[in-house]
Amino acid sequence: MSNRLAHETSPYLLQHADNPVDWWPWSPEAFAQARERGVPVLLSVGYSSCHWCHVMAHESFEDEPTAAYMNEHFVNIKVDREERPDVDAVYMEAVQAATGQGGWPMTVFLTPDAEPFYFGTYYPPEPRHGMPSFTQILQGVSAAWGDRREEVADVAQRVVRDLAGRKLDYGKAGAPGGEELAQALLALTREYDATRGGFGGAPKFPPSMVLEFLLRHHARTGSEGALQMVADTCEAMARGGIYDQLGGGFARYSVDRDWVVPHFEKMLYDNALLCRVYAHLWRATGSDLARRVALETADFMVRELRTREGGFASALDADSEDPASGKHVEGAYYAWTPAQLTEVLGEDDGALAAVYFGVTDEGNFEHGTSVLRLPQDGPALDAGKAAGIRERLLAARVRRPAPGRDDKVVAAWNGLAIAALAECGAYFERPDLIERATEAADLLVRVHMDGKARLARTSKDGRVGANAGVLEDYGDVAEGFLALGAVTGEGVWLEFAGFLLDLVLDRFTAEDGSLYDTAHDAEQLIRRPQDPTDTATPSGWTAAAGALLSYAAHTGSEAHRTAAERALGVVHALGPRVPRFIGHGLAVAEALLDGPREVAVVGQPDDPATAALHRTALLGTAPGAVVAVGPPQGTDGAGEFPLLAGRGLVEGRPAAYVCRHFVCARPTTEPAELAEELGPVTP
Repeated sequence: MSNRLAHETSPYLLQHADNPVDWWPWSPEAFAQARERGVPVLLSVGYSSCHWCHVMAHESFEDEPTAAYMNEHFVNIKVDREERPDVDAVYMEAVQAATGQGGWPMTVFLTPDAEPFYFGTYYPPEPRHGMPSFTQILQGVSAAWGDRREEVADVAQRVVRDLAGRKLDYGKAGAPGGEELAQALLALTREYDATRGGFGGAPKFPPSMVLEFLLRHHARTGSEGALQMVADTCEAMARGGIYDQLGGGFARYSVDRDWVVPHFEKMLYDNALLCRVYAHLWRATGSDLARRVALETADFMVRELRTREGGFASALDADSEDPASGKHVEGAYYAWTPAQLTEVLGEDDGALAAVYFGVTDEGNFEHGTSVLRLPQDGPALDAGKAAGIRERLLAARVRRPAPGRDDKVVAAWNGLAIAALAECGAYFERPDLIERATEAADLLVRVHMDGKARLARTSKDGRVGANAGVLEDYGDVAEGFLALGAVTGEGVWLEFAGFLLDLVLDRFTAEDGSLYDTAHDAEQLIRRPQDPTDTATPSGWTAAAGALLSYAAHTGSEAHRTAAERALGVVHALGPRVPRFIGHGLAVAEALLDGPREVAVVGQPDDPATAALHRTALLGTAPGAVVAVGPPQGTDGAGEFPLLAGRGLVEGRPAAYVCRHFVCARPTTEPAELAEELGPVTP
């Protein structure tokens, strides 16, 4: 036997290619082997930047005796949850149902028919904190399989029946109205941490999609409370250690309630979503802090996550080598002591930086080190001085051993990045960011889309992965293409979005309007995954609803609008009860209530008056407004943007046309008038 992961494209699987464990990738052949040998399957699910996945791998999967026992008594399957979110979702649902909690690494024991019967997450090499050791678990499961096979089979079949009975019935709920969104706002207000920003206690995650909902709710209703929650949360995060004060970009979450000490992994999806939130906060308020953080986060993505092929890598690890100990430890790349600051900056600037960034002798992290932050009571430095200190510290940090990077390009997360970079480039007059967004979109079309516009989930080094795209890939990539089209005026991106969304209608939609995470013809698992809740990223369900709604606004397609409205039944059901877990759905619902507005800017691309109207349209805060720009077109709809059809210049000057709920305003040639038309309207 030999480990079979060496030829996989997933960096996470490749990390395990040299384990003494006889790993299989997820495949029919692995289950056939389990049936042939008459042994159960050990399914281990994780991802490359997961700290405890690395710990369990080092403790157990690299240990020869443990690996030998696994090889003798099990068929062992290793899955990258980012590459196979469908497999992860199905078994995580079973783990959570059985244990009340979940997380990664996920450890599940299956029958050779892929039915789960024993569940867990991380197991230590020795018993500790009331947890059995991994070896004890292996021995116990093996004994149960050998001695009580019928009992194990009964448990497995009962689990599968229970999962199958969890049918969602949100298609009949109808789209939410203003009352449901007001109830969601009230529920969020109750959970809001007015002292520290954000929602709930520790660990604290960046609530990017909820913040987007609150910005849109403010734009639609004028709610100052909604805007204040966004502004205060964004400032608290930007001042905290969860934000990289030197290099820009956000870590996955904060282990405390004050945003001070992060779990240091940096994910593409968090940074794409937060980059867009800060850009939208700047659009709403003109906040200098929001502008700085949006641009620094965009620059972080381009500098540290962009791949040679023009896409964006998935993540940076939390762990890196500590030069002092030679060991891989969490946060080694990011933490500082006062002495280290002085070594780089000299006595005076080192002391100043220590106060400015909250670095103390005791430290706020581990072993007397501190995560840099910007305390509220810190000294005020002029921008040039602060920038100079940052640059010198960043130059010194670059010489430290860097965290590992997961170079896998995930379609959905690149879609989110395309939208964020395109909009930042337009708002802040950074054409280079628009170019980076366009290059990533080109990569998705060239590498991830086949001749029928079907998406592959991942690629690496320009080589497409074997796994089919799931619903979130279609929804988020379509969203990215629509945002890019609005910014560039290139209608081909609207066309590509249409191809993807037609496949959503054909391959992912149930008769009642609910949406599945996998296509009708995808690999059949023990349950077809169907999760509408927004967690770290928009769910496939709500991402698709948003893209469908925008596409319908661009094209007038009744089929796409109806599909969006039916999909939003889930927000009607969940929004008032659990708004923190349906934030993107609530944001899409705000767009539906507002129209969304349709803006057509007609004029020659090289005319400054066209550019002024186009910029004004993009800076409008009307929730989910769609923007088309281009020269005058005929009435036959043959142009790239249907919204431009039949609309011409006004008295020879570029003009903007705004429509909402099938009613159009008088066209205007004045940016100030257009800005007023895209401001709040009381419903």
